[in-house]
Amino acid sequence: MSAITTPFGFASTASEVVSGIDLTGRCAVVTGASSGIGAETARALAATGAAVTLAVRDVTAGERVAKDITQSTGNQNVQAVHLDLTDPASITDFTAAWRGPLHILVNNAGVMACPEQYTEQGWEWQFATNHLGHFALATGLHDALAADGNARIVVVSSTGHQQSPIVWDDVNFAFRPYDPWLAYGQSKTANVLFAVEATRRWADDNITANALMPGAIYTNLQRHTGGRGSGRVPAELIKTVEQGAATSALLAASPLLEGVGGRYFIDCNETEIVDRRSGTLHGVARYALDPACARRLWDLSQDLLADAA
Repeated sequence: MSAITTPFGFASTASEVVSGIDLTGRCAVVTGASSGIGAETARALAATGAAVTLAVRDVTAGERVAKDITQSTGNQNVQAVHLDLTDPASITDFTAAWRGPLHILVNNAGVMACPEQYTEQGWEWQFATNHLGHFALATGLHDALAADGNARIVVVSSTGHQQSPIVWDDVNFAFRPYDPWLAYGQSKTANVLFAVEATRRWADDNITANALMPGAIYTNLQRHTGGRGSGRVPAELIKTVEQGAATSALLAASPLLEGVGGRYFIDCNETEIVDRRSGTLHGVARYALDPACARRLWDLSQDLLADAA
């Protein structure tokens, strides 16, 4: 299976990768779209003519961004709707209220390296936000995604997944000392595994899912790390927000990705599989693409949500 390559790269912007694409009549949901690369991904999709829903915790901020996107693109079909990924009831409300087909779901929202914290269900905060909430959202929207065929799910992961595989016996740090970067890494591995299994499991529905590393971008994601992420990325590898949203926009909208799923991208191209931490922003750990692990995570996620119901 050859790697997917495109004409775009590190410096490409979200607006460049969707230039000339017409998604009029299609619907998209972007989580965490009240700021950062989520907002720019939503802007790029709105520019194609798609109806875009910003799924956000802070509806006031989301409405502000929706208005700005409408002004910059001329697209009147942009709205903000409340969604809290750490609250199963909020996710149920969102999915139950959805009407009609859904063509694009961008699982963009996330937290990084936050202090030790748990949901009411006892789920570790990063695993709950970055993976489990998005899992519940996607499965809750499955019928809408399947309705028209050829739907796409885009999952924002990170090179941080190389920090940790899924620790099956202690996903929620009940026994291990909590480490914010290991927790982040585990949740980002879960993002990739979700894309693998969703593509396999929903193949008959023509739903594809791909994961990506957006690059190093200074956004609100770094609020727990002093505003500079890990602090280990050279200045020349830092992207603008518009560049950081490019790979998400490409996977969501480009005809170059038609029928492609279960893969991991960075800088608008599929990256190589690695068996050791690469020391760069590129590379996807082999364990993050393992089909058996992907199926196991799906089952675990279903069990956790069922126990909370």
